Amino acid sequence: MSSIKPFVLDVENGSEYQPLLDGPPQTHGMRSGRVFLKPGEDCGEHTTGEHEEMLVFLAGSGVAMLNDEGRMEVAADQISYIPPHTRHNVKNNGSEPLVYIYCVAPVSTL
Repeated sequence: MSSIKPFVLDVENGSEYQPLLDGPPQTHGMRSGRVFLKPGEDCGEHTTGEHEEMLVFLAGSGVAMLNDEGRMEVAADQISYIPPHTRHNVKNNGSEPLVYIYCVAPVSTL
Protein backbone atom coordinates (compact mmCIF):
# COMPACT_ATOMS: atom_id res chain seq x y z
CA MET A 1 0.00 0.00 0.00
CA SER A 2 1.29 3.47 -0.89
CA SER A 3 2.20 5.94 1.88
CA ILE A 4 1.44 8.91 -0.40
CA LYS A 5 -1.54 10.91 0.80
CA PRO A 6 -3.55 13.37 -1.30
CA PHE A 7 -3.15 17.06 -0.56
CA VAL A 8 -6.45 18.73 0.25
CA LEU A 9 -6.87 22.50 0.17
CA ASP A 10 -8.54 23.91 3.27
CA VAL A 11 -10.98 26.27 1.59
CA GLU A 12 -13.25 26.60 4.61
CA ASN A 13 -11.03 28.57 7.00
CA GLY A 14 -9.61 31.06 4.47
CA SER A 15 -6.06 30.70 5.74
CA GLU A 16 -3.69 33.09 3.99
CA TYR A 17 -1.01 30.53 3.18
CA GLN A 18 -1.24 26.76 2.94
CA PRO A 19 1.86 24.85 1.84
CA LEU A 20 1.21 21.71 -0.18
CA LEU A 21 4.73 20.52 -1.05
CA ASP A 22 7.78 21.73 0.89
CA GLY A 23 10.55 20.26 -1.30
CA PRO A 24 12.73 17.25 -0.40
CA PRO A 25 11.92 14.53 0.46
CA GLN A 26 8.45 15.05 -1.09
CA THR A 27 9.83 16.37 -4.39
CA HIS A 28 13.15 16.97 -6.13
CA GLY A 29 13.18 20.62 -5.07
CA MET A 30 9.75 21.92 -6.10
CA ARG A 31 7.64 23.75 -3.51
CA SER A 32 3.95 24.46 -3.91
CA GLY A 33 1.04 25.87 -1.96
CA ARG A 34 -2.05 28.03 -1.95
CA VAL A 35 -2.28 31.74 -1.11
CA PHE A 36 -5.53 33.46 -0.03
CA LEU A 37 -5.39 37.27 -0.03
CA LYS A 38 -8.26 39.37 1.31
CA PRO A 39 -9.08 42.65 -0.49
CA GLY A 40 -6.20 45.10 -0.02
CA GLU A 41 -3.71 42.44 1.11
CA ASP A 42 -0.49 41.45 -0.67
CA CYS A 43 1.88 38.50 -0.33
CA GLY A 44 4.90 40.71 0.35
CA GLU A 45 7.73 41.54 -2.03
CA HIS A 46 10.16 38.66 -2.37
CA THR A 47 12.31 36.68 -4.78
CA THR A 48 12.69 32.95 -5.22
CA GLY A 49 16.41 33.33 -5.90
CA GLU A 50 17.67 30.90 -8.50
CA HIS A 51 14.26 29.20 -8.72
CA GLU A 52 11.48 29.92 -11.21
CA GLU A 53 7.85 30.28 -10.14
CA MET A 54 4.45 29.73 -11.69
CA LEU A 55 1.26 31.28 -10.28
CA VAL A 56 -2.14 29.77 -11.13
CA PHE A 57 -4.95 32.17 -10.23
CA LEU A 58 -8.15 30.46 -9.09
CA ALA A 59 -10.40 33.31 -7.89
CA GLY A 60 -10.50 37.09 -7.62
CA SER A 61 -8.37 39.74 -9.29
CA GLY A 62 -5.31 41.79 -8.53
CA VAL A 63 -1.97 42.98 -9.78
CA ALA A 64 1.46 41.33 -9.92
CA MET A 65 4.44 43.68 -9.66
CA LEU A 66 7.74 42.47 -11.17
CA ASN A 67 10.99 44.17 -10.17
CA ASP A 68 10.55 47.95 -10.25
CA GLU A 69 9.33 48.23 -13.83
CA GLY A 70 6.74 45.55 -14.49
CA ARG A 71 3.08 45.43 -13.55
CA MET A 72 0.44 43.03 -14.82
CA GLU A 73 -3.23 42.57 -14.04
CA VAL A 74 -4.10 39.06 -12.85
CA ALA A 75 -7.44 37.28 -12.42
CA ALA A 76 -9.02 33.86 -12.08
CA ASP A 77 -8.14 31.37 -14.83
CA GLN A 78 -4.80 33.07 -15.61
CA ILE A 79 -1.28 31.70 -15.17
CA SER A 80 1.81 33.85 -14.60
CA TYR A 81 5.49 32.93 -14.88
CA ILE A 82 8.12 34.57 -12.64
CA PRO A 83 11.73 34.13 -13.83
CA PRO A 84 14.58 33.45 -11.38
CA HIS A 85 16.02 36.45 -9.47
CA THR A 86 12.86 38.54 -10.05
CA ARG A 87 11.56 40.60 -7.14
CA HIS A 88 7.81 40.35 -7.17
CA ASN A 89 4.65 40.90 -5.16
CA VAL A 90 0.99 40.05 -5.72
CA LYS A 91 -1.68 42.42 -4.41
CA ASN A 92 -5.43 41.95 -4.24
CA ASN A 93 -6.90 45.21 -5.56
CA GLY A 94 -10.35 43.68 -6.06
CA SER A 95 -13.37 43.36 -3.80
CA GLU A 96 -13.29 39.54 -3.47
CA PRO A 97 -10.55 37.22 -2.14
CA LEU A 98 -7.64 36.60 -4.53
CA VAL A 99 -6.71 32.92 -4.42
CA TYR A 100 -3.82 31.31 -6.27
CA ILE A 101 -1.52 28.30 -6.31
CA TYR A 102 2.23 28.84 -6.52
CA CYS A 103 4.80 26.32 -7.78
CA VAL A 104 8.48 27.12 -7.22
CA ALA A 105 11.04 24.85 -8.87
CA PRO A 106 14.80 24.72 -9.41
CA VAL A 107 15.95 25.77 -12.86
CA SER A 108 17.11 22.81 -14.92
CA THR A 109 20.58 22.94 -16.46
CA LEU A 110 19.75 20.43 -19.21
